[in-house]
Amino acid sequence: MSFSLDAVGLVHPNGHRALQGVSLAAAGGERLAVIGPSGAGKTTLLRVLGAALRPGEGSVRLLDQAPWQLSAPALRGLRSCIGTVHQSPPIAPRLRVVTAVLAGRLGQWSALRALGSLLRPSDLPGAHEALSRLALEDRLFERCDRLSGGQLQRVGIARVLYQRPALLLADEPVSALDPTLADLTLQQLVRQSEATGATLVASLHAVDLALRWFPRIVGMRGGQVVFDRPVGQVDEAMLKALYA
Repeated sequence: MSFSLDAVGLVHPNGHRALQGVSLAAAGGERLAVIGPSGAGKTTLLRVLGAALRPGEGSVRLLDQAPWQLSAPALRGLRSCIGTVHQSPPIAPRLRVVTAVLAGRLGQWSALRALGSLLRPSDLPGAHEALSRLALEDRLFERCDRLSGGQLQRVGIARVLYQRPALLLADEPVSALDPTLADLTLQQLVRQSEATGATLVASLHAVDLALRWFPRIVGMRGGQVVFDRPVGQVDEAMLKALYA
């Protein structure tokens, strides 16, 4: 099992309940899209799956481990096997694109190799290959603060492709992209899942993209899972009720 959530609940420090009684599981290699209106809890769900947020209720297992029962080094090791595509990638502006992409494997490398890669990129072919999949190979040595928002979002995705995680999470991965690039990007995330056996979970506002690229659709509203169905069983009435 890639992940399993059982009756997970989470209340933010400001008192807002973001998740309530969420039970969800996926096997290795599954691909599911999480859809729902703004404030439904999609981003919070992905942060729980990324072991970035500890819920106050229920139980969580990620890659056959209970993250909050691990030692600090073991938790870092688990997180290095989880890749997250952020809507706004946390990339330092002055980094070169090649360095930002290679940072995907820093958690898997020794401290010496990680430091050396920051000073002198150690795998140019690997970075070039990841960027070429997203039509960005010509930006290999560009500084990140010279990229557009859409280009920076694709650099963040290339970093996760290079990481090759066992659990791939994508939070609105195509929000800054035009329709053609959005399709290309989701295609590459799906291909990565198929090639490596990684479980892929993506939150998407664009329902048409969710229905086109994902065989399993999870609808969320008010911090709860409203439905969890194969794509062929998701009809217009369900979608209207979800976004009403």
